Amino acid sequence: MADSPACASAAAPSTGGGSLLIAWQLKEKHVLIVGGGEVASQRIESVLTADALITLLSPTKGLHARTKELIDAHPARITYYDRRFSGPGEIHKMDMVLTALDDVNRSREICELCRKAKVPVNAADIPDLCDFYFGAQIRDGPLQIMISTNGNGPRMAALMKKRLQSALSGKEGEAIVRVGALRAQLKERAPGVGGALGRKRMKWMSEVCNSWDVDELRQLDDVNILKLLDEGWEKDAVPTLHQLKGQQKRNGPRASPSSNFLQSSNFSEWLPAIGSFALGAACTTLVFLARKR
Repeated sequence: MADSPACASAAAPSTGGGSLLIAWQLKEKHVLIVGGGEVASQRIESVLTADALITLLSPTKGLHARTKELIDAHPARITYYDRRFSGPGEIHKMDMVLTALDDVNRSREICELCRKAKVPVNAADIPDLCDFYFGAQIRDGPLQIMISTNGNGPRMAALMKKRLQSALSGKEGEAIVRVGALRAQLKERAPGVGGALGRKRMKWMSEVCNSWDVDELRQLDDVNILKLLDEGWEKDAVPTLHQLKGQQKRNGPRASPSSNFLQSSNFSEWLPAIGSFALGAACTTLVFLARKR
């Protein structure tokens, strides 16, 4: 029986009213922050995490203690001017502008100037003026999670952050770093963008991440990565960590025959060791001579 229009409407995902959640790359880009209070210090910390270059405008008397600490700690990243915003010239060559002011009218003027200059702007605590929002963030190395309420309830975002953090183990960031190393070595082994090879790489990486849990992925050191590529990618398979470690033990270093010889007190036990040693030496010599030819 076909769904009724009412059922179909209820099942369909809602559209509109949201924001596009993206990870904005600000490395070495210029960000203007107007204001020096507590909110400004929070903005500074968020932007520093993204490796941006900050220009900060605020009278000294308006600087929060944390803002002062950040200015002193990051002289190469923060250029501080002891003055107020002076006009359109401040926006020149800026990639982003953030206002953290108590003066709503001044924030509105700055936002209008940014719109004319086509520079993205955020005005703290004035959602209708913002091109984008800041949200509660969870960071663990390369792992970044943002919780946004679209400006409706910042405190609710903070509560959601606590709930999400309690569900994480704290090991996810390290696992992601190791997966990144695996992905980089895979791309070196099978280079190229897009096409059938690109789809195969993506599918294989997805299977690895689906098959291995977070603790196992954390154990992807250089040795295990190489083994996983040899035994997995090259053979179009996804071996388990247990299988890889078992393979390493089988292929690992063995006890020296000479050691067995010295430790044995029965001459009859020496003979197999001597034979194995002689055979190994002979094989090595043959391989060496063959390579020289």
